[in-house]
Amino acid sequence: METAATTKNGEGRAAAPRTAGHGAEPVIRARRLSLTFETRDGPVHALKDVDLDISRGEFVSFIGPSGCGKTTFLRVVAGLEQPTGGEILVNGMTPDEARRARAYGYVFQAPGLLPWRTIAGNVRLPLEIMGFEKGEQERRIAEVLDLVDLSGFGRKYPWQLSGGMQQRASIARALSFDAGILLMDEPFGALDEIVRDHLNEQLIALWKKTDKTILFVTHSIPEAVYLSTRIVVMSPRPGRVIEVIENTLPEERPLDIRDTPEFLAIAHKVREGLRKGHAYD
Repeated sequence: METAATTKNGEGRAAAPRTAGHGAEPVIRARRLSLTFETRDGPVHALKDVDLDISRGEFVSFIGPSGCGKTTFLRVVAGLEQPTGGEILVNGMTPDEARRARAYGYVFQAPGLLPWRTIAGNVRLPLEIMGFEKGEQERRIAEVLDLVDLSGFGRKYPWQLSGGMQQRASIARALSFDAGILLMDEPFGALDEIVRDHLNEQLIALWKKTDKTILFVTHSIPEAVYLSTRIVVMSPRPGRVIEVIENTLPEERPLDIRDTPEFLAIAHKVREGLRKGHAYD
């Protein structure tokens, strides 16, 4: 990956940071996407008229108040919820077709590891379901455990690992079949700040190594700004896209970048977007 420090424009000045995939055919395209749940107490409008393109290789964070449709949007992308209006395409296919084509891996808020399986056994599960040969399973397990810095922990059980390590094992499982899209639903929300900072750094490094397209749900403004190429700000229910903020930070992002004026300016834009969203209340 090129960085802003190494990319030059025609006049020899450092160019603006590259936003991955812009100009390419979108990996995910939503047009007037809406979803209404019918309940005993009446309809719940989770999403309304969402228009959004996400290109290959982007890291896009979704932020907004609880109940604004962030997770619902990810579940629609994954084919776990069916929209009631508009359309959405994943790699040019319907979400159901994309699921059958193994287009994405999903990392949930909780690791969801099976306690009776070792860490390697948990990573192996989707490979078994998909019918990979034993030798290929072993190769992929070793590769993804190394990628998330869990080499040597394959024979451990989930209860023997810290919460952060369990979540890294969950990420390894989602990466095991090499899907191009990684859907991450607030995966670090339950972790303490020190562990969360460390995993944020590791996730940036993993994204650079794999060039996956990542959709990431968070409630944390600093996390969204630190990780993303773009930040999608959503309104309270019904979930609308209020603003899509381009992240102009360089791709090389040590943790102390969060103290810079550039970082704080982008965080301020996100905060202002969230305030705009409440104008719909």
